[in-house]
Amino acid sequence: MSQTNQDLVPVHGGLDAPVDRIVPFKDKAAFLAKAAGLPAVVVNAADLSTVHRIADGALSPLTGPMKKEAFDLALDEKVILSEGGRYAWTIPISLPVTDAEAGSLEAGGSCAIKTESGEVVAIVSDLEVFDWDKPRYLKSVYGTERVDHPGGRIVDNDSRTKLIGGELKALPQRANKAYGEFMLSPLMTRAFIRERKWERALAFQTRNPLHRAHEYALVYGVEQLTAAGHFTGAVLNPLMGELKGDDVPAATRMLCYRRLHGEGLLGEGDKDQAIWDKAGYDISDIFELIGLDIKMFYGGPREALMHAVYRQNYGFSDLVIGRKHADAPYE
Repeated sequence: MSQTNQDLVPVHGGLDAPVDRIVPFKDKAAFLAKAAGLPAVVVNAADLSTVHRIADGALSPLTGPMKKEAFDLALDEKVILSEGGRYAWTIPISLPVTDAEAGSLEAGGSCAIKTESGEVVAIVSDLEVFDWDKPRYLKSVYGTERVDHPGGRIVDNDSRTKLIGGELKALPQRANKAYGEFMLSPLMTRAFIRERKWERALAFQTRNPLHRAHEYALVYGVEQLTAAGHFTGAVLNPLMGELKGDDVPAATRMLCYRRLHGEGLLGEGDKDQAIWDKAGYDISDIFELIGLDIKMFYGGPREALMHAVYRQNYGFSDLVIGRKHADAPYE
């Protein structure tokens, strides 16, 4: 998919720009005062990243967690409705709540979203509460009702049995001290791509420390586009959200990514020098690092499609994913 400096790849759902549901800090006091009078729902770390990605537009065209009709449509037909059209959407996204929390909520009302430490981060209005049919969800997302794999286990171990949908507004996400400078929003990433005047922007998805096969996949991808005459940016775009317990933590992985980026090591030993001699610049000149804080579902091919949706919303025209990038073995 080609793009120009003025017209990057379109936002998913036919929107003119990524959804923006972020409340500026100047309105924080009034926002918190409103939240103080509302029933509260507590989100875990994985759900917290979902809240922020709805707010900054990474999950465009969502303007809040899905209501039942949209949730069921994604389960059954793998689509979302937006701007009068049907768009691919393979994993429905709503916020789980406990039975006690659900009992305090009113249809059409509002609730405050709090972290596990009690910090208010968002408000969901025009509420709808509905049952989380986990066997149906597992069958749709994972192709099985078995739970002896990470994705199924995450769902099965979650004691919450209700979901909420509605319209969301959230305070800005606090920057991670270890790697916050690499965490850009979709609007910021689109501006970043435009500023560099890239004609194509290729993202590489990973949740692991980069090994040589990963690196070569990114190198090969950008070289193919460059050899075809496109001025292409190569972006290592690792998932920095909540992962399963035996995955390498984000802060540790970022040490690997930062060294590769900071020392200009991409392609050392396996780049095609002739391509870069002809282009007149080096691969290190167009290599960047931008993280994406969103949770993993371990949903195999269905999650691969969602990863493409996220990157489209960030303005990337091309995506490279590894072999079985979101798969996990059964026990």
